[in-house]
Amino acid sequence: MTVLLDTDVAIEILRAKNHIISSKWSGLVASGAVIFYSPVVAAEVWAGALPHEHQLISIFFRPLICIPADYEIGELAGALLRKFAKSHGLEIPDALIAATAIQHNAALWTRNRKHYPMPNLTIYS
Repeated sequence: MTVLLDTDVAIEILRAKNHIISSKWSGLVASGAVIFYSPVVAAEVWAGALPHEHQLISIFFRPLICIPADYEIGELAGALLRKFAKSHGLEIPDALIAATAIQHNAALWTRNRKHYPMPNLTIYS
């Protein structure tokens, strides 16, 4: 199984206050799944980080695989924006995250399903 983390889930895992998310995270890690994240997710997590959280965040991201945003992801994100920006309020960060998941055949783990109306996007549940 391959999973791409969305920012909201990464933050919930780091906060460790949601027992359902924490349990699901532990199971995912124990399963040996490949866990990806986008540089967009890293940027959003670091943007809200407090100084005392820096070490925890670094440790969290270290074993995960960062999928760089390349031309193909940018092109697909642009197509998603053309299709869903007006109708669903899709914004660039979520378009890049969705395009990364689609391009790498990863299930997106998000709690904000309304941000991701793409029919060809698999949601991790």
